[in-house]
Amino acid sequence: MKIAIFNNQAEQSVNIANNLVLAMKKNNVIIDNSNPDIVVSVGGDGTLLGAFQKYVDQIENIRFVGLHTGHLGFYTDWLSDEVNQFVDSLLHDNGQKVSYPLLELTVVRTSGEAYKFLALNEAVIKQPIGTLVADIYLGGQPFERFRGDGIAVATPTGSTAYNKANGGAVLHPSLPAIQMSEIASINNRVFRTLGSPLIVPQDQEIIMRPKSNHFLVMYDQEEIKGQNIAELRFKVSQKRVHFAQYRHVDFWRRVQNAFISEIE
Repeated sequence: MKIAIFNNQAEQSVNIANNLVLAMKKNNVIIDNSNPDIVVSVGGDGTLLGAFQKYVDQIENIRFVGLHTGHLGFYTDWLSDEVNQFVDSLLHDNGQKVSYPLLELTVVRTSGEAYKFLALNEAVIKQPIGTLVADIYLGGQPFERFRGDGIAVATPTGSTAYNKANGGAVLHPSLPAIQMSEIASINNRVFRTLGSPLIVPQDQEIIMRPKSNHFLVMYDQEEIKGQNIAELRFKVSQKRVHFAQYRHVDFWRRVQNAFISEIE
């Protein structure tokens, strides 16, 4: 078994990562940051998103596990004071895993060139200045002309982030679907959108054709300049992300911990 350790630069995260390296070497576990079997993320959910994007080309052969230096996040099962228990679970690894859906984003340039990207959390298209105008297609048919600040398209695990702030539903990751939510859409007697979040199943695409060249495309922590983009396509990827299931916290428990206090 080969382990990679990916951490942010906060002092606590760096110290924990160094201690993990020492523990791995002490137990004859190979540290391999190029071709690992397991990627250990030390930090927060943002750090794990960074780890995912770093190893995105290897995700079919990698399992991730998160050790959080703050409170438990949506992608992390272990806390900073549980390093010894975490190492013990890692040493007794038997390949157990849980898998989640991913978002596939295709960017089609005006030249006809197409580029594919994967997102663990979401993709967001925003107009920094002025109004974003874009035609939305569902099921291959024109659906609406959007006007507003932007749209967000989220995976089930990403549904608790920007999507939730936009009034979207929290979607359980056992459902292979993506969700589109509007960001400050314009709705009046002249301009109309559905105004409700849309949940799109596997094997269907959301197609967006922008009417300007001055917008931003962000996926997880990455950014694409919206220049010479003719079309954006969103769908559930055929690939999935895998997490090492040593002590996996139930999704609804994560939601409760993040947004709701304990029931007395």
